[in-house]
Amino acid sequence: MSEYQYYEFQAIDKPLSEKDREALRDISSRAQITSTSFVNEYNYGNFKGDPLKLVEKYFDAFLYVTNWGTHQLMLRIPRKLIDLDLASQYCIGDSWTIYEKGDYLIFDFTSETEDYDWEEGEGYLLPLISLRSDLIRGDYRCLYLAWLFCAQMDEIEDDEEEPPVPANLGNLNASLESFADFMRLDKDLIQVAAENSIAEQKSVQNDQKLKIWIGGLPNSEKDTIIFRLINDNDPHIGNELLQRFRKTLSIKDTQKASRTVMKMLQKAEAYTKKKDRQIAEQKAKEKARKEKEAAIAREKHLNGLAGREKEIWKKVDTLILTKKPKDYDEAVRLLIDLKDLAKKTNTTSLFKSKLMAIRENHSRKSSFINRIDSANL
Repeated sequence: MSEYQYYEFQAIDKPLSEKDREALRDISSRAQITSTSFVNEYNYGNFKGDPLKLVEKYFDAFLYVTNWGTHQLMLRIPRKLIDLDLASQYCIGDSWTIYEKGDYLIFDFTSETEDYDWEEGEGYLLPLISLRSDLIRGDYRCLYLAWLFCAQMDEIEDDEEEPPVPANLGNLNASLESFADFMRLDKDLIQVAAENSIAEQKSVQNDQKLKIWIGGLPNSEKDTIIFRLINDNDPHIGNELLQRFRKTLSIKDTQKASRTVMKMLQKAEAYTKKKDRQIAEQKAKEKARKEKEAAIAREKHLNGLAGREKEIWKKVDTLILTKKPKDYDEAVRLLIDLKDLAKKTNTTSLFKSKLMAIRENHSRKSSFINRIDSANL
């Protein structure tokens, strides 16, 4: 089987210039390159470029998928839009890294597995891109999920306590669901983690604080902000200001006591076992219900045949004589009915003698005899 590798880069904040596209074309002559993207697939050979360097210089998002089980996602975000001290609290294991590159931070998430199927990467990046805007708005749930994946992969010490649990972890949006799937994160572990997550609601009090904070900015700074809004074409000015404002807030500790990695993993394992047991019990109940319904239907069917045994034996003989496979199948079904009727009427010995006669009379019809044997008649 050939190897498969998929590379996709996306420029979000700023399109690629013609010079940028020419430089990228020098790296790969077969890639699909547009003003916002660079896509390449390999069934043989390898990509000559360095994804990290390309993200640092040109792109805001990168995705890598292979047929041997590797998933990788990179997101580049302006440093001024991220609380690096908080983000670093989630970056503990080996499966994700924060690279500091000048004015940018690059978040690099990787998932490896030995239990994989052939998969192709097209369409994987689109639902993940909005994670970048979530992070810029201060939603760090994907970073907590990345930490949780490291815990799942035994990359963090058992007695290590979890970092701050973001709000709304129990209500993941579509991009976070896609991220959890992409990282192959255990859903039961997410559910356990979400038990310590509050349901965040928009605060009127914080809105008022934001208005007061804006009012307190120097007029010269407000003039600079308005100038940037008009001339800089910077889509993140608002988020930059929100980042500054958040650092002025006194955040109350609304979380429950932090849990250790071991306790979370143990609880997730117990939850999984309980859920599997409930599923097994439900399947057993469903199986018993269907068997009971089938038994009732079978009993009703046999009651309808009672007293017509001679007619059915005659029909069996007629079907056998046609030598047609479908008639053989019907004859065997009728013989099964006759066998069950014999059990109900205590005439099993009579059934066996008639069946023996059929075997002897049609012994050369191997296809029919094989059907009788398969039916355990």
